Amino acid sequence: MSKLTDLLSQNLINERDYPIVKSVAADTWYTGRDLEEDVAALRDQLNKLKIGAGDQILVALPNAPVHLALNQALWEIGAVVHPIAAATPLPELKAEWSLYHYQAVITLPDVGEKLAEPLMPCSRLRLHTIAALAILTDASQLAYRINAPQKRPKEEDLALILNTSGTTGKPKRVGLTHRMLLNAAQHVAKSHALSADDIAMVVMPMFHINAQVISVLATRLSGGKLVIAPKFSASKFWPLIADNHVTWVSVVPTIISILLMNENALKAYHPDIHLRFVRSSSFALPEDKLIAFQTYFHTQVLEGYGMTETASQSTLNPINAPKIGSAGKPVGTELRLMLADGSLSQQPYVEGEIALRGDHVIHDYLEPHPESFKDDWFLTGDLGYLDEDGYLFVKGRRKEMINRGGEKVAPAKVENILNELDWVAQVAVIGLPDALYGEAVTAVVIRQNVTGDPMKAKAALIDYARQHLAAYECPTDVVFVKAFPVNATGKVLRPKLRKQLMQGGQAYEA
Repeated sequence: MSKLTDLLSQNLINERDYPIVKSVAADTWYTGRDLEEDVAALRDQLNKLKIGAGDQILVALPNAPVHLALNQALWEIGAVVHPIAAATPLPELKAEWSLYHYQAVITLPDVGEKLAEPLMPCSRLRLHTIAALAILTDASQLAYRINAPQKRPKEEDLALILNTSGTTGKPKRVGLTHRMLLNAAQHVAKSHALSADDIAMVVMPMFHINAQVISVLATRLSGGKLVIAPKFSASKFWPLIADNHVTWVSVVPTIISILLMNENALKAYHPDIHLRFVRSSSFALPEDKLIAFQTYFHTQVLEGYGMTETASQSTLNPINAPKIGSAGKPVGTELRLMLADGSLSQQPYVEGEIALRGDHVIHDYLEPHPESFKDDWFLTGDLGYLDEDGYLFVKGRRKEMINRGGEKVAPAKVENILNELDWVAQVAVIGLPDALYGEAVTAVVIRQNVTGDPMKAKAALIDYARQHLAAYECPTDVVFVKAFPVNATGKVLRPKLRKQLMQGGQAYEA
């Protein structure tokens, strides 16, 4: 067994007679013994199906406690888990299967039945943590095996494959080892001061690194409890926290913005609810929304910075010394800024591309991308700087920079300014083709109050920008829309938004 699987097994032994994870959908708590039995049943079934060490298993399941048992069972036999969205369209799921030659797919029975023709025989399994599970194997890859080659995993064996949540091009596959996952989860547990007294709620999708490591693994390794919701619900958020005595939850800025705007969420909150903190990452939270959330909900917001390639977080604001607007200090990570000449710097207020290395940071993607690495440093593609106290400030994506007549405009800087307007619910600044300047700085805005005159709102936004930004940074056009195209973590898919606007396919305000 690896250290990770040893600790997960010990966690279930320690909690055999105690509830450790709740399914919100089933309104049921499961004990350590329930999970132990599910792990054993899964291992037995996987052995019968000749699934073993090194096999890569595609998992398409909704948020549910079964992920805990399934991951542990597969890791204990040396297999590799690749979770994807349960709602992945069938053609895309089949394409993923055939492209990477996964040895098995584990999904819900109704999806399994559609996948089963003609090459994928489907077996079903009932568990404590899920009513029914479908396991489909690729007979052509497994038929030659007399027995499943199950074996104890080593520290450097792959445990988890995740697709990046990149905003450009085809997602890259990130391979994370047992050692990386353990190190990352331990860094999270320590930096968040997690203990057996904590109860974490999972509202982020469980095919993403945030839920996999920050919420689930860090909680299990620190002996806490988990409450797993099928998805985020603004109206149910505070009642679930109150009813289950939740102490912390990991979210993204979009969720914080929704909770501040949603009338049902505002009504459901009451001062008797006490969270230790809400953790926010994925992209920068506007300062006004951070302050408003902390003030209204009496809950500290801890902002951090991380990514799939670092097996979750890289920086976090210290609980006792946060700096509003920053992504915090490095946690278990070395951080440098790569300058235009290729040198690495730690000097304060010198902006460059954020470069990382550490015991939880990848050295390459599963399909090599050498341009993303310099020596043993991972180049994130994000721009930022450190202040005199070593706090990181993220300024945007290198590839998202807008080139307006030779002047480089950082979208994040413009967005931070425009977010100060109280009627701006969300804003994305992108570059659109401009015959004279190359690219036009375009502010795409979702308004909190759509009853006002859009032309007056547009003029007010441009006027505000002119008062707070350099002339070349000011938006030359403003577009009001109903919604943005986003990925699973709430990040705006800027290339898709740009394409929609250019093609006229965006859902504009009525």
